[in-house]
Amino acid sequence: MNGKMQAIIKHQYGYGAELQMIDIPNYAEDEVLIQVTAASICGTDVHIYTWDEWSQNRVHPPFVFGHEFSGEVVGLGAKVTSLKKGDFVSAETHLVCGSCQQCLAGLYHICRNTKIIGVDTHGCFAEYIVLPAKNVWRNPKDMPVEVASIQEPMGNAVHTVLSGEVVGKIVAIIGCGPIGMMAAGVAKAAGAAEVIALDINEYRLNLAKRMGATRTINSAKENPLQVIDRVTSGNGVDVVCEMSGNPAAINQGLKMVTNGGRVSILSLPTRPVEINITDDIVFKGITVQGITGRRMFQTWQQVSSLLATRQVDVLPIITHSFPLEEFEKGFDLMIEGKCGKVILHP
Repeated sequence: MNGKMQAIIKHQYGYGAELQMIDIPNYAEDEVLIQVTAASICGTDVHIYTWDEWSQNRVHPPFVFGHEFSGEVVGLGAKVTSLKKGDFVSAETHLVCGSCQQCLAGLYHICRNTKIIGVDTHGCFAEYIVLPAKNVWRNPKDMPVEVASIQEPMGNAVHTVLSGEVVGKIVAIIGCGPIGMMAAGVAKAAGAAEVIALDINEYRLNLAKRMGATRTINSAKENPLQVIDRVTSGNGVDVVCEMSGNPAAINQGLKMVTNGGRVSILSLPTRPVEINITDDIVFKGITVQGITGRRMFQTWQQVSSLLATRQVDVLPIITHSFPLEEFEKGFDLMIEGKCGKVILHP
């Protein structure tokens, strides 16, 4: 398809981004062209927008960023047989090599050569995006475009929560950004006995409660370790899902988990974090897991089922929508923490 399209470009090595007119991308024989209907802003996008230390060491402007979206297939490569024009789709955002030791073992989510859409390649904050057909996920036609656009981050929540036993457990969610909020809903749907959400943002704690948290702790107003100690009769929580990336919160998570418990870390601290391995990990016999992406495509199937059966309702956390041209409003809200999920519509 020839012509121009609007796109949000990370245009410089510094703060911010620009809306520009660029060429609609061409697609190869194993790729598809997707017209984007909704794109959501992720915490990773905020890292790139604000140009923090992580993004300075990872991304290379100029490029189109953004990676969470839904859209319609409008162009097919000559070898694509799994999709057709008009399909309503989202996408797995990790581009994997398929030939490293991990991929050959079926562990695509930890491929040694992973590239991420909108981080290492052009992304979805645009009217069109090109992707390999193997990364495209077909959605139910009646799924709201906004909901379809946040399945990728919901997959992060599902992967984090369900990486170990949850049924009958006390689960703590540290950090109530959108993924943390979704994790609260997933933990509750998965049979957790109690879901404790921790954050310093009262607005987001209230959204976490709407998603399924049975108890919230504002860490700026009360000592979370003392509260956890009290409500668990000194035993600690069984599972910690770390979504904040805050060094103090990470250390609190390691201290609040019970002996033999699990700490699953999805967050991306921007700097090295000092922890007490001897006392908080080794002597407690806990399991610490790094969580990256989604299991391909097991997690997508879990997400689809949870949404289709309405065991998890993500609508409460979709709080704002803007046209692509007003992307700065969305990023301002994300930076201020005065929102749930922010959706952009090209």
